[in-house]
Amino acid sequence: MDTLSNTVAAIDSEQQKAKLFVALELGQATWVVALHSPIADKISIYRIEGGDTDQLMALIEKKRVQAARRLGRAAQVVSCYEAGRDGFWLHRFLIRRGIDNRVLDSASILVDRRARRAKTDRLDARALLRVLMALVRGEEQVCRVVRVPSIAQEDERRLSRERERLLHERNSHIARIKGLLILHGVRDYRLIERDWKERLDAVRTTEGHLPARAKTEIERECRRLWLAKQMLAEVEREIEQMIAHDGAVAGKLIQVRGIGPTFASVLTHEVYYRSFDNRRQVGSYLGLVSIPWQSGSVRRDQGITRSGNARARRCAIELAWLWLRHQPGSALACWYRTRVGTMTGRMRRIALVALARKLIVALWRYLQNGIVPEGAVLKAA
Repeated sequence: MDTLSNTVAAIDSEQQKAKLFVALELGQATWVVALHSPIADKISIYRIEGGDTDQLMALIEKKRVQAARRLGRAAQVVSCYEAGRDGFWLHRFLIRRGIDNRVLDSASILVDRRARRAKTDRLDARALLRVLMALVRGEEQVCRVVRVPSIAQEDERRLSRERERLLHERNSHIARIKGLLILHGVRDYRLIERDWKERLDAVRTTEGHLPARAKTEIERECRRLWLAKQMLAEVEREIEQMIAHDGAVAGKLIQVRGIGPTFASVLTHEVYYRSFDNRRQVGSYLGLVSIPWQSGSVRRDQGITRSGNARARRCAIELAWLWLRHQPGSALACWYRTRVGTMTGRMRRIALVALARKLIVALWRYLQNGIVPEGAVLKAA
């Protein structure tokens, strides 16, 4: 009986708490703070120096104390800001200080598109505050709340994301070098060999030697290219070491033929670190679910949403191509060949996206329940 009384008392105490709403519009030099206190029927706007958390906490504490003194009971602080450049450090800072903070997906906030609309930091902060108040009232459809990863989960993503950037940098240097050489009719220069400097000195054009400025620029590009390749090799070694030491999920994925350390690392730290309730949630997180459109008797499919994790979606589609090559006898590969038949072009790509969705769901079931995708072959121990 005492336990029930304590529970009822705790619920009553929670309901008696007034709520102080705070919305933050984060900028480089200035933070705009929109604040709605339970003792005033208006939205107040304040400006503080960007990144000044002491000034922010002083403002919130001042308003919280004023509300508690006027109402005679505690005031709960609820805050929000849009996900962006500042990441999640501010969210963790506010949570540690007892503030109920939410990080909102800015792309999911509805805006008026009838005509040109005024847009300032003050207006954005006010709109963000109204969205927060609707969320607290229980209107969950007004905006999507970002799931904040832990510091460890966020840090583990760094390797795969750095690898992606280094790959892009490497390819851009290669394209630039080839472009500079083709301007002078040179087509047979090999970039992958380490004696690039000696072979560049030996390059001949129809006019003789390469011009001095062009040759100097190519040399700089080659040095940057080899530096990017060295860093890329370091990152790939670190990925393999990370999987070998503490990669339970990634290690299980690597056991499937066609999945290597890179794909396993991306899928582990971008997708399967989360918990999903069903297959549709898995596909939705990657933006691979279809969008139905219906008006009266007219029905059509608008394609996939593309609203999820873009990096994981690209990885899933690349993995689907490799799955057809390394797992030709699997049920998923057979489904793809039966569905596509002799079709070419766009229809094959559409079917491949569907295969990617099925494959991601099958791998999720494999990790959750140990169910190997039907017909898939595991690597030899």
